[in-house]
Amino acid sequence: MNKATYLLSTIGKKQIMALAGLALCGFVLTHAVGNLFLFVSPEAYNHYGHAITSNPLIYLAEVGLVVFFAFHVVAGVLVTIRNMASRPQKYAVSSSGDKATSLTTKTMAIQGMVLFGFIVLHLITFKYGASYPAQADGVAVRDLFRLVYEVFQDPIYVFGYIACLLVLSFHLSHGLASSLQTLGLHHPKYTEKLKIASILYGVLVAGIFISQPLYMYFIYKG
Repeated sequence: MNKATYLLSTIGKKQIMALAGLALCGFVLTHAVGNLFLFVSPEAYNHYGHAITSNPLIYLAEVGLVVFFAFHVVAGVLVTIRNMASRPQKYAVSSSGDKATSLTTKTMAIQGMVLFGFIVLHLITFKYGASYPAQADGVAVRDLFRLVYEVFQDPIYVFGYIACLLVLSFHLSHGLASSLQTLGLHHPKYTEKLKIASILYGVLVAGIFISQPLYMYFIYKG
């Protein structure tokens, strides 16, 4: 099978989606852990945000993220269309050939659309949102902490944000396990352990993100 045939095949698209998904999983975990500076102090959080955005490598990282995201979305859409066209009964099939009948599996495409909208809103709100001046260790920085605090004073935004993060948890949990399986990590001895690890990963990431709006809305008093 040549490269062109491979890329156009169903397994090729699934493996591209899996590889891009794994890269995004790494980014999401790193992003979540970095946001824990929110609980240290406003200055620490703003300093962290400034250190990230002022790093010249950030542009290269952003390009990489866009590429991985595009590959993941396009491959996912193509696989979904192929599945819908070839299987009128609309059940998904795992790489091992088994019917995947869980609700999470059936709704992966819907989850993806919800998360796409969530990511766009997240970027508009935080990356391109209000820019307040502040100081952190004597350096002029953007007061990202203030922006996060203001945004999470709106209960509609808080609970809508949490709802989307619950979708993210399901998507990451199932997606990580499926990606590893698609790439060949499938064996009776450790498949169930990988599934459990994937669930824990999804819960951990979503839990960290969810803790932030809850902290800002219910606990932090400024």
